[in-house]
Amino acid sequence: MTDHHIDGYFDYVVPPLEGLWKQEDMPGIDYRRKSDLIWTAMIRLPEFVTKAEFDRAAEQASAKKKLDCSRAEFMSYEEGLCVQCMHIGSYDDEPATVAAMDSYAVSMGYDTDITDKRQHHEIYLSDPRKTAPEKLRTVVRHPIKKRG
Repeated sequence: MTDHHIDGYFDYVVPPLEGLWKQEDMPGIDYRRKSDLIWTAMIRLPEFVTKAEFDRAAEQASAKKKLDCSRAEFMSYEEGLCVQCMHIGSYDDEPATVAAMDSYAVSMGYDTDITDKRQHHEIYLSDPRKTAPEKLRTVVRHPIKKRG
């Protein structure tokens, strides 16, 4: 327990883990080259968590829990226009879902727009430690842009 007060604090459920995925020096993602994937893990924070509160929590965790929080970052991510789909199944089977998303986007007049700033985005709704691979639920989101 602590006496620290955060303005606007309310009890909340921690949102699911999210991940951004990219590969250096290439547009898009080559799913056959998993070892080249670079990821960023994210958890959405409620609005009352400011940069100052984040820094304070990281400093406290480093001191009290002996955790290395040096790579933790307070960031905003502007997603922009996207296509998304609920993927049900193993992470290894995601390329089929991505192909269906790409096909849908093209049919609607859009192209996938994965860049260094706009990345393959996953939201993990299942815990892989407790869920059979064929039942995993993952929201897959890709940035898109109008064709032309």
